[in-house]
Amino acid sequence: MLTLVVASCLAAGQLPPAPAPPALRGDPGAAMSGGQIQRWFEAFTVLQAQDALQMSETQYGRFVTRLKALQDARRKHQLARNQIMGDLRRLTNPQTGSNDEGSLGERLRALREEDDRAAVDLRRAFEGVDETLDVRQQGRFRLFEERMEQQKLELLMKTRQNARAAARGRGKS
Repeated sequence: MLTLVVASCLAAGQLPPAPAPPALRGDPGAAMSGGQIQRWFEAFTVLQAQDALQMSETQYGRFVTRLKALQDARRKHQLARNQIMGDLRRLTNPQTGSNDEGSLGERLRALREEDDRAAVDLRRAFEGVDETLDVRQQGRFRLFEERMEQQKLELLMKTRQNARAAARGRGKS
């Protein structure tokens, strides 16, 4: 739903304030997964960027495309890295893991290769974003991203606290 709102607002050139995610509006049973929060926050970031970076409408259109490419690259590499880390976790589990050094070595190589690919892809994606911004805006973008990441972590913590409180409440009924 939020994606549709974001898309329609971008198409119309309107940028209303993003609604709070359901978990923070107090909607019953509206717990959000980490992936949902990530997607919501990416959309929220797109909406907030124009004001934060003081961009023109023309500049913003080019920027959004590049920002989405950066977000997609981050998400793709994080998913791949998480999968490899899960493999390593299973292979090294003291109770059920394997002593197959070949498999462990292969997964460690895969992790290094994924990290190397991510570095190259993210550098290219940042260069694409930077091409749409002047130097001042590039600096503001780095600060903006840092602030958005902090807000995302705070949202995740609050969501986790709400889920725990809801679970305790269900346990008492």
